[in-house]
Amino acid sequence: MSQEMKITDFMGVRNYTSGFSIVLTILALISIAVNGFKLGLDFTGGTQLEILLDQPANISKIHATLEEENLRSPVAVIFGSEYDVMIRTQDIMKDKGRDQIAAEIQKLGNGASLVSVDRPSRDQEGFADVLVVGNATPDQITQANIFSAERFGKSIITTKDANTIIAIEKSLDTVYSNYLISKLQTVTGAKIKILSSESVGSQVGEELFNQGGLGLICAFLLVFIYVAIQFQWKFSVGAIVSLIHDTIVTLGFFSFFQWDFDLTVLAAVLALIGYSINDTIVIFDRIRENFRKMRKASVVQVIDNAITRTMSRTVITHLMTQTMVGSMLLFGGEVLHNFALALTIGILFGIYSSVLVACPIAMWLGVNRANLIGDLE
Repeated sequence: MSQEMKITDFMGVRNYTSGFSIVLTILALISIAVNGFKLGLDFTGGTQLEILLDQPANISKIHATLEEENLRSPVAVIFGSEYDVMIRTQDIMKDKGRDQIAAEIQKLGNGASLVSVDRPSRDQEGFADVLVVGNATPDQITQANIFSAERFGKSIITTKDANTIIAIEKSLDTVYSNYLISKLQTVTGAKIKILSSESVGSQVGEELFNQGGLGLICAFLLVFIYVAIQFQWKFSVGAIVSLIHDTIVTLGFFSFFQWDFDLTVLAAVLALIGYSINDTIVIFDRIRENFRKMRKASVVQVIDNAITRTMSRTVITHLMTQTMVGSMLLFGGEVLHNFALALTIGILFGIYSSVLVACPIAMWLGVNRANLIGDLE
């Protein structure tokens, strides 16, 4: 006959773990309130360039060039092989191109200035941008050779309402990107090819941030409804408090250490909600089963028995998951790093909260056999 499993007194330390959880959550909230998040381009808006060099990339020289261009929060990292580099900045290349051209036009003197950048009209088909310049004649602009074919492709200069109109074939973001790549080629001595260029406007970033927050709220609400229907509302509260605890703590780490917070991190947080609730549901299901079998046991004994008997399953499941996540963390590169980091933090605290947050909350709310009698009989 097999030896009876020794039941661990998890609920005996609930006061200590609850105090720890409360302190940790408060510290995380303080960090979020004071430090905020180091938002990535997905939320702040900006540009991401993927470039390919014909020799191993010198990241320090590339980053120094980006700093020299006064780009906001520039980042240059190896992306894949040592020949691939990802450049990220909170600047929109179109805006940088506009500022660059505006500065060149201003040098014409006599109050010359870039009035606006408009979209091409129907009679300007084939052109990317239309620039309106004030206090400068077409002859002045032509003689200054600002809009050379090498930089802007084909261009047409006309006048309208005392302003000079320049329709350009290459867009301003393309012009500035080409200028930046040319400068990087000079600094690094490598031939560089742009593999992709993506821009996110600040308004789009704000919408993504708001939608992400709405997604979190909806996820919590759906989990609460499911657990309430499947078990009982006291279990629902315990599950939601556990998930909120995991989410706030994970976000707190990103706020305190100022790690980049982008859509991949938000995706990891949403994934953790679904992943963490799985362990909690398994424990709650065993608690319900124990109420049926252990009719003379106390609530504490029922819960401790359920946690002990599911612990091996919990540890093995999380260990296998963390093995995969750890591989992404160590070998996945810059793109997957923060995604894997958020999952790692969430997995570790997910084990803790399923046992020492969700269950104590349900117990303090007075869950007992009578609450589940309809399901048990």
